[in-house]
Amino acid sequence: MAAAQNSGGAVSTRQWIALLGALLGAFMAVLDIQITNASLNDISGALGSSLDEGSWISTAYLVAEIIVIGATGWLARVFSIKRYLLFSAIGFTACSILCAFAKNLNMMIVARALQGLTGGALIPLALSLVLIILPKEKQPIGMALFAMTATFGPAIGPTLGGWLTDTYGWQWIFFINLVPGAILCTVIWMFLEPDRPQPELLAEGDYWGLLCMAVGLGSLEFVLEEGERKDWFGNPIIARFAVIAVVFIALFLIIEFRRQKPFVNLRIFRHINFTISCTVLCVLGLALYGTVYLVPLYLSQVQHYNATDIGLTLMWAGLPQLPILPLVPRLMKHVDIRIIIGTGLALFAASCFMNAYLDPDYAMEQFRLANIIRAVGQPLIFVPLLSISNIGIAKADAGSASALFNMTRNIGGSVGIALLSTLVTQREHLHSVRLGEMVTAYDPAVQARLAQMTSTLQGRGLDPATAAASALKALDNAVRTQSQLQAYGDAFFVIGVVLLLSGVGLFFLPKPDLKHSAPAHPA
Repeated sequence: MAAAQNSGGAVSTRQWIALLGALLGAFMAVLDIQITNASLNDISGALGSSLDEGSWISTAYLVAEIIVIGATGWLARVFSIKRYLLFSAIGFTACSILCAFAKNLNMMIVARALQGLTGGALIPLALSLVLIILPKEKQPIGMALFAMTATFGPAIGPTLGGWLTDTYGWQWIFFINLVPGAILCTVIWMFLEPDRPQPELLAEGDYWGLLCMAVGLGSLEFVLEEGERKDWFGNPIIARFAVIAVVFIALFLIIEFRRQKPFVNLRIFRHINFTISCTVLCVLGLALYGTVYLVPLYLSQVQHYNATDIGLTLMWAGLPQLPILPLVPRLMKHVDIRIIIGTGLALFAASCFMNAYLDPDYAMEQFRLANIIRAVGQPLIFVPLLSISNIGIAKADAGSASALFNMTRNIGGSVGIALLSTLVTQREHLHSVRLGEMVTAYDPAVQARLAQMTSTLQGRGLDPATAAASALKALDNAVRTQSQLQAYGDAFFVIGVVLLLSGVGLFFLPKPDLKHSAPAHPA
């Protein structure tokens, strides 16, 4: 990108205001990934669509966002950071209004896709400005602030979305972007220093690479988001898009490795710090978005919570991060970064193991401690990862590094949600079959339980036949609930194991020297 890094120690008030404005934009973009999840029932009903069709409200945003994240570095060099950031901020705010006034599902999907195309750029641009505006010694502070957008946003999104929907209506999950959007546009216009655009890059653009990346990643995102709902490869549409994803991602890799000036420089994966950081970040994305997906689904399906109660439960996975995040940069000055990351992974994994043994009474109160531990662990992982990933990356490759770093997190989240959704479905079926084999009408204990329930229902005025049928149905519901509890527990256990396994990569990281290693910065 065409801005020079601040090599001195002083950061002016104008620069801090501009940086905070850009971070506000990144927070808004990340927040909007999850904010609709707690309200899909209300939105789908208002637009006259099924819940399955309404899932496109989230899918359209994610597909568009992951495509534009990869293109942001190049587009910012072509048009300049300030112009592109201002355009994205205005577009994101305008598209939020379109979403709120959508009259049917098609209009909503188009508006959400446009919102993703404009909002997706806000995330890597904010990270780029952290590296441009702040000198090396202050960058850990900026990275902690950026981490807040990446980890706090997904945790608080369902809480905010559920409360707004239940209190004011689903339209307000989009209207809420208007005030911060206006602040963002004003701040960027008034306080961000202009940088030189490079329109000459259009003549040598890697358009085939861009096309293959957009089609490949877009198709992959579609497969991951819609696969479980459409029976995966048993559905011809999913099978076709899977083939398209494989072909175009392969073409993208070939093009990028062969071009002298690639659209995204994949050669930076030769840096072991960057490769291991992206691997752990992918797992963090799986765990972060996976838990934010599983907890609301469990509370809605098993505990029958409404959107507000789900939000109040998830709130404890977000709020404790606020006092922790400012402390992480100070901790990094005194403790080996690898130990900090390992501690964060262990805490996050422990919180998942705490959720692996569910019972019918496991609800808001029981989730609180695990959510708090999870909230403490996430900043200990993300902030050090962000710092260590930049070590050794050349100035010219910083745009590619920023794009790949953010894409890795999003892909990890999408893969995680897809795999966990399938895991819950398959394990619920397996547990249901196994419990059904043990709970039979020929078992004396079952017969005694059914007789007791039938007698109780008859005492409430039901005739013998109706009481017997109701008792059998209640027993069937109990078996189904138990199979659901075990399935969700299995999913949390898998997340915990994957988090611990990702920590193995830390043993291959050389001891980082952040004091003498200049992190990459956008060129």
